[in-house]
Amino acid sequence: MPDLRSLPTAPLLAAGLAGGFTLAQRTGVRPLGGAVMAAANVLSVPAWRAAGGTPLAAGLTAGYWASMGVSHPLAKKIGTWPSVAAVSLGAAATAYLLADRRR
Repeated sequence: MPDLRSLPTAPLLAAGLAGGFTLAQRTGVRPLGGAVMAAANVLSVPAWRAAGGTPLAAGLTAGYWASMGVSHPLAKKIGTWPSVAAVSLGAAATAYLLADRRR
């Protein structure tokens, strides 16, 4: 198994959000989308801990899941896919700035 502490998490989070949404939308099974998001989160935690310890990992995890929550009201204002793109980009940028570029 690869060392997850060196995994670039920004693209993983973007894929988790966009991929999770896509899977949930296409199958009609929202928990499948949540599973994709959860997998991206779980894979990211070792890298976040390596970059800044448990507090950073907890903060990025909270932000990641909050971005999914923000996407719902944002979608009503700007549309579904623009909202998914915006929150995916925001989560990825945050992970890059706070964790990925530190390693």
